[in-house]
Amino acid sequence: MTIYPLSAVRALALYTQGLTTPNGTESKPTSGSILRIVEQLGCVQIDTLHLVRRSQYLVLWSRLGCYDPDEFDSLVYSPEQRLLFEGWQRIASLIPIKDYRYQILHQDRLKQDPSEGYTYWYDNEGLSLMNLVLERISKEGALRAADFEYHGPKRGSWWDWKPAKTALEYLYTFGDLMISDRVNFQRVYDLTERILPAWVDTTPPSMEERDRYWLEQAALALGIARPMQVIGYSYYKKGRLKPILEALVDEGTLVEVEAEQVGGSSHPMLVHRDNLEVLEQIAEGAIKAERTTFLSPFDNLFWAFGRDEQLWSFRQRLEAYTPAPKRVWGYFCLPILHRQRFVGRFDPKLERKTGVMRVKALYLEEGVEPDEELVSGVANAMRDFMRFHQAKELVIEKSQPGEFGEKILKTL
Repeated sequence: MTIYPLSAVRALALYTQGLTTPNGTESKPTSGSILRIVEQLGCVQIDTLHLVRRSQYLVLWSRLGCYDPDEFDSLVYSPEQRLLFEGWQRIASLIPIKDYRYQILHQDRLKQDPSEGYTYWYDNEGLSLMNLVLERISKEGALRAADFEYHGPKRGSWWDWKPAKTALEYLYTFGDLMISDRVNFQRVYDLTERILPAWVDTTPPSMEERDRYWLEQAALALGIARPMQVIGYSYYKKGRLKPILEALVDEGTLVEVEAEQVGGSSHPMLVHRDNLEVLEQIAEGAIKAERTTFLSPFDNLFWAFGRDEQLWSFRQRLEAYTPAPKRVWGYFCLPILHRQRFVGRFDPKLERKTGVMRVKALYLEEGVEPDEELVSGVANAMRDFMRFHQAKELVIEKSQPGEFGEKILKTL
């Protein structure tokens, strides 16, 4: 049996995620290339943290380089260009609108089998409030939660939602409403029938059809992964998806290959049959991983749980929700990808008023030397990263080793 070397395994995982293109050779980013990346990944996670640009924008930058985020937003919120929508895939995500039909079963299940908390709320105030919200949106058009006044007492902890916000979120979850826009990152809700383009197929799939589709999509996006990692990318219950995954292997849609891992041992992993030719080209050296870039902590590449350590001996960690004294790396550290290795990470904060990109800490992984080739690659990526953020100055407060930060600044 052929055992594919670690270099080929890494390169395939990066290639199917759009992370192999040499810096500077990318085509000029367009709405079309933005859409293709989202379709290639299946979806892109939405996140609220914005020490730099929000995660959804970073995911695209990592693959395309500097682009106009307004073009990305237009694909989601412009009626004339809407080819993406806000929905729930693995998590709150931006999803190709052609895949809307695969959301319907989840929406219907939540509506038919709601949580106990929802049932209590619905019986006490929910039904009348949801009807009121729908009536106002139907008559007035798209509205934010802020458009519904509330003068009552505080209702909970830090995530406190006023009653209308709760109604809006349930109606969105059930599919009655969609997100038509964002204003200062606040959701704007409108009737699904006014948002969803007429050409979109709304025929509900069978549960098996939906699950097969998402598992194939996951395998294509991941490139190469263990079975539970393919299931994890889709995020749905392992017990139900495992037999479907096994059926996809039995019929040859997913193919088991022997792949080298960190440390030299090999392990069976799955490759979608459509990627087998790519894997052979990579093994022959026709395709190489040549990109240097920075990844969001929420990047799709890390959705295969444990694969970062199995293939790269790198553990991705988000410490934003870890108490400051217990953080090892920083609040919002971005991994540094150089060709086919993760060589370090850094904790940035954009000071928007002054245009300063402040790096609170910059780290190289153990055993990585800051040689000229690495410094040049990271400096070029940082230059584009600053341009994407319209930053005028880079400040590095801490670097380990110290010479790495000094060399980056000198090169810039």
